Amino acid sequence: MPVMANVYKGLTSVVMRAFDPTRVWQLIEDERVSVMLKVPAMLTAMLQVYEKGKYDHSSVRFCWSGAAPVPVSLIEDYAKLGIEVHQVYGLTETCGPACLIDAENAMTKIGSTGKAFFHTDVRLVRADGSECAVGEAGEILVRGPHIMREYWNQPDATAATIVDGWLHSGDIAIADEDGFIYIQDRLKDMIISGGENVYPAEIEGVLVTHPDITEAAVIGQASEKWGESPFAIVVSSDKSLTADAVMAFCAGKLAGFKQPRRVEFTDVIPRNPSGKILKRILREQYGE
Repeated sequence: MPVMANVYKGLTSVVMRAFDPTRVWQLIEDERVSVMLKVPAMLTAMLQVYEKGKYDHSSVRFCWSGAAPVPVSLIEDYAKLGIEVHQVYGLTETCGPACLIDAENAMTKIGSTGKAFFHTDVRLVRADGSECAVGEAGEILVRGPHIMREYWNQPDATAATIVDGWLHSGDIAIADEDGFIYIQDRLKDMIISGGENVYPAEIEGVLVTHPDITEAAVIGQASEKWGESPFAIVVSSDKSLTADAVMAFCAGKLAGFKQPRRVEFTDVIPRNPSGKILKRILREQYGE
């Protein structure tokens, strides 16, 4: 395993050990917590240790979550506990939220990150800069008085990121007929398989609904026939789970071109401190 993959694997292990999901449930009861902010990986870990009736979480009004696409299944699982998960979207470069969903629409527009934050403009555009149609995936552009001025001593990076006052996020989303935005994935993580755009987050969202899969990451692998095909790396609580069983689970839940063509098992998926999967490290570890 390359050195950087080892480093990030170790860092992820430390971060996850530092986060005690059982302790969080106890704190919610003890402190009567009403609002939480958790990244999806934390919410997943909390569900894994949840014991019905053991802790009182009735004080929780809602939970904000962001830093990575929030699987719809995760939002639904928390809804069963009476906890609304509100997805928030933003970047370091936007110095705060770019999109926010309100409580009124959190469960009727499940999976949406809402609409533009106040004093903020948001657009979805194609590669040529033209506006996307309803339901068409495009890059998120953000404009407002709060976005960053520049990258320190990186004028070329600044010029590529901020064009005509619009910050190019590098994230892909779709908008529905009411203007609600649904995050799809990172543009750089998109897989092009047989000419079709495949977003790993969609596949990851299906994988984590398997009762024995606790975490999942999907990257592209080279394919002579399709150019690229999805490759899944999963963490399983059942050591007897096989790659064939994982692929069979995905059959019927995803279009044929989105089906994982290869599955590998691992003990930990590398993440940064904010919970984002480090796809670069996975590509380094498993090969392009």
